[in-house]
Amino acid sequence: MPNDDRNLLDVLKFELNFLEKGGYGRSPREPWKPTLAFEDSPTCMNYDTKADPEPCDACVLMQLVPPEARGEKIPCRHIPITPEGETVDYFYRWGTQEELEGAMKAWLRKKIAELEAKQASATA
Repeated sequence: MPNDDRNLLDVLKFELNFLEKGGYGRSPREPWKPTLAFEDSPTCMNYDTKADPEPCDACVLMQLVPPEARGEKIPCRHIPITPEGETVDYFYRWGTQEELEGAMKAWLRKKIAELEAKQASATA
């Protein structure tokens, strides 16, 4: 599936750090344009790529996208980030930026802890 050779745990840690430091605030270059979770983050393998972007199905985050959503135009919007299965796309439609960021932070912390525990048990 992913051709992206980055480590998922490292990518999620970076994303959490980016989020906690206000990474999804308004861009000074385009203050009128809202920033999009995952897509406008340096964790996106196509971040700041204008020409010849890589296909999303090559991204390390695809392993977090449910199989039925992998064909979506922007698959990372369909990663479930709440225990109820709400996604980034859900928050774009029904929530606020604050609610989205809160849910993402909680999800990232939980997912990072799960991956670290899995990694620790694999090396034990």
